[in-house]
Amino acid sequence: MTIRLQAALALGCLLAAAGLTQSVTPALAEDLTVAIKAPITGADPHLLYSPNRNMQLHVYEALVAQDNNLRPVPDLATSWKVINPTTWEFQLRDDVKFQDGTPLTPEDVIFSIHRAQTIEGVRTFHAYVADVASVEASGDHAVRITTKVPSPELPANLATIAIVAKHAVEGASSDDFNGGPAAIGTGPYRWVRWTPGQDVTLERSDTYRGDPAPWDHVKFRFITDDSARTAALLSGDVDVADAIPASLFQRVNNSGRAKIVSGTSVFLHYMTIDRRDNPPFVTDIDGKPVTKNPFNDLKVRQAVTHAINRDGLAERIMGGGAEPAGQFTPDGFDGHNPDLLPASYDPDQSRKLLEEAGYPDGFGLTIHCLNDRFTGDVQTCQAIAQMLTAVGIHTKVETMPSSVFWSKATGENPQFSSYLAIFGSAAGLSSNALDVLAAKWDPVAGTGRNNAGGYDNPELNALIKKATSTVDDDQRQELLQQAAKTAIDDVAIVPIFFLKGAWGVRDGLTLKPRGDMYTMATNIEPAAE
Repeated sequence: MTIRLQAALALGCLLAAAGLTQSVTPALAEDLTVAIKAPITGADPHLLYSPNRNMQLHVYEALVAQDNNLRPVPDLATSWKVINPTTWEFQLRDDVKFQDGTPLTPEDVIFSIHRAQTIEGVRTFHAYVADVASVEASGDHAVRITTKVPSPELPANLATIAIVAKHAVEGASSDDFNGGPAAIGTGPYRWVRWTPGQDVTLERSDTYRGDPAPWDHVKFRFITDDSARTAALLSGDVDVADAIPASLFQRVNNSGRAKIVSGTSVFLHYMTIDRRDNPPFVTDIDGKPVTKNPFNDLKVRQAVTHAINRDGLAERIMGGGAEPAGQFTPDGFDGHNPDLLPASYDPDQSRKLLEEAGYPDGFGLTIHCLNDRFTGDVQTCQAIAQMLTAVGIHTKVETMPSSVFWSKATGENPQFSSYLAIFGSAAGLSSNALDVLAAKWDPVAGTGRNNAGGYDNPELNALIKKATSTVDDDQRQELLQQAAKTAIDDVAIVPIFFLKGAWGVRDGLTLKPRGDMYTMATNIEPAAE
């Protein structure tokens, strides 16, 4: 608990005896300290890295915001409409000021989108505005965006693009965003300081047009160790701690000081399947290279998906910190198909399918996994290997950190045959997941970036393309659901589970989970009495 909160509680106890507690209740809403697992790597809002974006959403806004299920809602734009299939008009709010007091103008929007399209970096938001051909003012409080092709998901994609002040950012360096002259947004909090490896400090913005933010100051402390982060919560050093592993849920809930709040996220844990002719980590039963890839047989792919006990993984390995998955997005999110349930766990069926496919004795496989992405990633990988081995796919495991893994897993010639990883769309769009994980790998078109197995289904590719060019929302959702079913029926990937976000929250506070597992101070408030 912060010093200021301790003082407020002590004062409240003294005044309670005199019946004067009403006057000091607001003092509890002054400062908030949050422990987060992942340190940020930069303050520039146009460079993409999830922990960074979590911080930046407090300071910078976009034309379109996201609700807690990541669906688009008005933000700096009050509304938008389609002028023609490749032209959109966004009406801007007329009461927005940057944190230096200057008003928002269409020129700021034009500058911000162009900057997001052209900024250099390892991770950027280029893909989310790749369809944008031009942006121009169409009045004092409106912008018109022309796209290269029909782009019905433009509003959702624009939710990822922070609007910055042109006069402050033009010519600025990345260092200027760390509390410097470029760190000027329109959001409820203003940037004070980022101390690399330690913390980020924000303070309430007096220029924000909406209701005042619930906290005067917010400090995000980086505590990467799960036990240390939980201990900081239970000792009162912090008010909220994110990414609490399931193994510590009981400790938090039984502490008498805090509780666990959780919610299903859009992050899908999945397994790739190599469809190439010469898979590097698939062998025959004697360990020799195969002359024919067994995964090109649908029955073999079905055998894999029925060999996996998703309920067991979610409940035992993840300790309730995951939800079994049967498709690309969870219930309540964009493109979810209610008819696609997680594949049944049926090892006998798996063995039967392998025999029918001509592999009665099975074959060998090595799967590659991350060891630093989420709590339980290695254990999940090992458990899945055991499940596959039990039905005849004799599976070995190799794990490695993200920095090594992704350089080998993607590109023109991926070095793995099957791997386990997670994917979640920053825009909350199921089309992003379909496009990245299951569409044909095409570096020119930018599709199939994580389609490491060389999967290519013309029917699916056509459905994804049609869905992402259909303006009618209901028709697009039907097409996305159809695309998901096509991909899953053909076992383009093997969905395992959706990660759940889990926060430890001290007594006296409430927290609303978001589907991207971001920890938002605007979603944390004192509990109603």
